[in-house]
This record gives sequence, C-alpha cells and structure tokens, in this order.
Amino acid sequence: MQVEVDTFAQMKDFKKYYLLPAPPEEVYAALTNEATIRLWTGAPAVMKPEPGTEFSLWDDAICGKNLVFEPGKKIEQEWYFGDQQLSSIVTIKLHAHKSGTSVELRHTNIPDEAFEEIVEGWNYEYFGGLEDFYDEKETE
Repeated sequence: MQVEVDTFAQMKDFKKYYLLPAPPEEVYAALTNEATIRLWTGAPAVMKPEPGTEFSLWDDAICGKNLVFEPGKKIEQEWYFGDQQLSSIVTIKLHAHKSGTSVELRHTNIPDEAFEEIVEGWNYEYFGGLEDFYDEKETE
C-alpha cells in the first residue's frame, strides 16, 4: 500500500498590511541596502538588490534568493525552509500613503509548524523593527 502525503495541506499563507512613516523609496532602501538593514535589525545581513542573488538576514536566521526588484515599489524573494519542495515566496509591495508607506506583505507556502513563529517575526522583528527604526529617526 502506498500512502501519499498532501504537502499543500501542511502549508499556510500570510497576508498583512503595515504602515510605515517614511516614503516608499526610503522603505525600499531600508529593505534592500545591506548597511541600512544592519542598522534596523542590529544583526549581520547579506543583501544585493539583484535578481538571482542569495540573501541572509539576522545572522542567517532568514536565508533565501532574491527574485524581483522594482525600486520603490516591489521586492520578491524565495525563503528557504530546510528541504521544503514548494517555494515559499515573499512579496512586499510598497504603496504611497498620506502617512508614509502602506506595505502589502504576502508570504506563501509557510510550513505549518513554522507559521506562528514566522507571523510573530513579521509583526515584531521585521516590520516592528522598521517601525522602531523610523520612530528613533523622528526623535533625533
């Protein structure tokens, strides 16, 4: 008897909007400039805003491949989760907003066992870190 495992049932998607108090071009730079990433994460980072390059954030806690860059508008990456067969794709779209930038995040094919940790990371470490970064810049 052969048992088939439905790998799609073990994956989840996450979509959320964040509001950052800076223009889209500035947010894009904060997400793609290696030196700026180090400033707001406080951790080593490897990033080249070129499709096909590998990246690493938070001292290799997040690794993957850069897929698409549209300056000031869009970033698309593949995030690695061990030997997962389905690609986990992160798409970040930046929209001008009267208060700065509305960030549209979509993260697909997150392994079920990592979902809560990933969502917490997006909310508190990734975009929470950016919010703190911009709050500190405003008070300087």
